[in-house]
Amino acid sequence: MKKLITLLTAAVVIIIGVLVAGPFYVIDEGEQAVIVQMGKLVDVVIDAGLHLKMPVIDEVVRYPKRIMAWNGEQKSMPTREKQYIWVDITARWRISDPQKFYESISTVGAAYSKLAEIIDSEVRTVIAENYLRETVRNSNIIMERGAAAGGIAALDLGVEIDPEIITDSVQPDTTHEPIQKGRRQLAEEILSRSRRMVPEYGIELIDVVARQIRYSDELTQSVYARMIKERNQIAQAFRSEGEGKKAGWLGRMDNERRSVLSAAYEKAEAIRGAADAEASRIYAEAYNRDRNFFDFWRAVESYRTTLPRFEKTLSTDMDYFKYLYSPQGR
Repeated sequence: MKKLITLLTAAVVIIIGVLVAGPFYVIDEGEQAVIVQMGKLVDVVIDAGLHLKMPVIDEVVRYPKRIMAWNGEQKSMPTREKQYIWVDITARWRISDPQKFYESISTVGAAYSKLAEIIDSEVRTVIAENYLRETVRNSNIIMERGAAAGGIAALDLGVEIDPEIITDSVQPDTTHEPIQKGRRQLAEEILSRSRRMVPEYGIELIDVVARQIRYSDELTQSVYARMIKERNQIAQAFRSEGEGKKAGWLGRMDNERRSVLSAAYEKAEAIRGAADAEASRIYAEAYNRDRNFFDFWRAVESYRTTLPRFEKTLSTDMDYFKYLYSPQGR
C-alpha cells in the first residue's frame, strides 16, 4: 500500500513538473520559430498556433515573419569625380529561412549589423563607380527643356511678356551632361548587389531606397552660386525687355509730340498768314482813305514803342520826330 502511494505521488510530481516546464507553446501570427535541442536545431515552425515541444530539453527561438525596416546612417561618400556627397539609405527585409538565419546570425540585432555591413559596402562601391549627376538625377528633362527656359516658364509671365524673348536673352547652362543610369537605377543596382550576399544568412532583401542624397557644404555653395547666376540672368533679361519697351514707348511718344507740334505750327502759321494778310488789307484800305492820317498813326505807334527805350535823346531835330511838333508833320 505504501509503495502504491509512493508511486502515485511520484507520478503526480512528474506530471506537475512536466506541466510547469511547459510542453506546449504558441506561435503568434507574424512569428516563426526554430526549435533548438541541446544547442542543435531540430525543427522549424512557420505556422501559427499551438505546438508541442519536449519540456526542459527543447528551446523555442522566435523570429518575426513580418517585413522589417533597416535604416542606415548618413555617410559621406566620394563619387567618380571625387565629389563628396552625403547618402542616407533605407531598406526593407525579412527572414526568409529561419534555419539559415539561426545558424549564421542567430539574433535580429546581429542581422541589422550584417545588413549595415553589406548594404553600406555596396552603396559606397556603386556611388564611387558613378558620376555625381547619376546620383542626383533620374532623367534628362533638364537637358530637354533647358535650365533657363524651364525657370522662365515656371514664373508664369502672362500674356504681356513673351517667354521666348527672355529665353533668348539668357545664356543657357552648358554644365549639365546627360545621365546614363539615374538615381533609381543606381538604387536597383545596389539592391541587386546586396541580394547576392544575404541569402546565405536566411534573409530576403525586398528593396533599397536612397532616402536622402545631400551635397557636401562645398558643393552646396557651388550649386547655390549657379542658381543665383541663372536667376540674375533671368532678372537682367526682364530689365532689358523692360528697357526696350520703355525706349519704344518713349520713341512713339516723341514722334506723336513732334507730329502734334508740327500740325499746330502749320495751323498757327496759316492763321498768322491770314491775319497778316487781313492786317495788310486793312492798312492798305486805311492808307488809301486818308494817307496823312495813316502816316500820323503809324508814327505815333512807333513813338509808343521806341521812345520808352531811349535812355538819352541828344536831339529831336530830325524827320522822325516831325509829328512831335505838328500833327500835320511839318
